[in-house]
Amino acid sequence: MNVTLLAGGVGGARLAHGLDLALDTPSLTVVVNVGDDTELHGLAISPDIDTVLYTLAGLNDEERGWGLRGESYATLAALKELGEDTWFTLGDKDLATHIVRTARLRRGEPLSSVTAGLARSMGVRPQVLPATDDRLATLVDTPSGRLGFQEYFVGRRHADAVLGLRFDGADAARPAPGVLDALAADLVVLAPSNPFLSIEPLLAVQGVRAALTGARGRRVAVSPIVGGQAIKGPAAQILESLGHEVSALGVARIYAGLVDVMVIDERDAHLAGPVADLGLTVHVTDTIMGGAPGRERLARELLALA
Repeated sequence: MNVTLLAGGVGGARLAHGLDLALDTPSLTVVVNVGDDTELHGLAISPDIDTVLYTLAGLNDEERGWGLRGESYATLAALKELGEDTWFTLGDKDLATHIVRTARLRRGEPLSSVTAGLARSMGVRPQVLPATDDRLATLVDTPSGRLGFQEYFVGRRHADAVLGLRFDGADAARPAPGVLDALAADLVVLAPSNPFLSIEPLLAVQGVRAALTGARGRRVAVSPIVGGQAIKGPAAQILESLGHEVSALGVARIYAGLVDVMVIDERDAHLAGPVADLGLTVHVTDTIMGGAPGRERLARELLALA
């Protein structure tokens, strides 16, 4: 079975790990959001790609959900002493990833090629693809004005109400090589990532939404909202500020027409009927991935839906 996961951030990385554990052969492709990519201290940083790579490689910091295990921060401290703004935390080992990425991009390699090289070096088995090799930037409209994604998410700790989103560059961004082919998989899964900050920028790339809508394989989405709350991050606040119901049903309404099956948590079983009324098949299970066994269990349930 060929499986493709559309992912961003911690939830996507954890489900990617579960699918990798559940699949006997390396038939998993993870297409990753790049809308939150940024440049700091002269380095090209791809936070979602790195979270996916580190998690699949078994190198990630499980407690924080991002970054590398056993990090040190001597370089960050030195940068601060030299007068640099260090609001974005970069560990010493993490910096090596960004240095390599930046050097290869400056030599003319596309991001997809650079990501493949990093994956090989880390021993990552699945294919990890950026949604696009072209520039794509998520911009967040707030009462304080339009903010770059990392300023909103990290610098201001996603405390601002989100009034709208713009995916700058999406009109010209083309899918990275392999992305559209990946959407022809037997099973395409939308990870329990933030629908607005992780999945929507990915779908905004030219041709991706149309390819997903027309995909012949089984299309499944896992709700990132459980019991009216986000598993992680500001998804609940954004649902509310953009006028959506803060529930698994609210997420299902966003994904109706894009997927065939909606996976919701046991705590939201009472919403199965209204979700089914949207024309979706509903699968109710424990969607909380508490470590490798929980990730693999959920992944095997998803594979059985294909």
